[in-house]
Amino acid sequence: MRKIFLTAVLMLFPISVWAQSSQQVLSLTLKDIRGRQFSLSDYKRKVVLLNFWATWCPPCRTEIPELIKMQRQYRAQGLRIVGITYPPEKISEVRRLVRKLGMNYRVAVGTKATKALFTTSETLPLTVIIDQDGTVRDMVEGIMYPEEFDQKVKPLLSRGYRR
Repeated sequence: MRKIFLTAVLMLFPISVWAQSSQQVLSLTLKDIRGRQFSLSDYKRKVVLLNFWATWCPPCRTEIPELIKMQRQYRAQGLRIVGITYPPEKISEVRRLVRKLGMNYRVAVGTKATKALFTTSETLPLTVIIDQDGTVRDMVEGIMYPEEFDQKVKPLLSRGYRR
């Protein structure tokens, strides 16, 4: 059963993600909820989790406290989480939730086009895992559980944080 499930997931997994060059990913420029622009190239030599989420998405709100813990625990090892909102969103609601939950990572305003750079899936939350070289290594559709983090992200962190 598990083999069938994995085969189905792999068939549905967008090939475009694997075709993304690190240059394309690193050149992505976003605007945070304070209006400041930044680029993923600012995070070169770090392991980046791009977490697409929305204030109106219950699983997203459930996942955020775990992401906060991960950022706190693994920041010194080079982990950077970037939350990217998915429309429709009101910036005032996003800011309110960020404050309420004490999100300790950068939150950017996203668009459907931003998410489409990585996948055509409508699933939220969605986490894109990018290694220190800027290469998309994996994606997690739905909540990323600690076991998945241990399996997919920790090995990248163990490659050593390079300043």
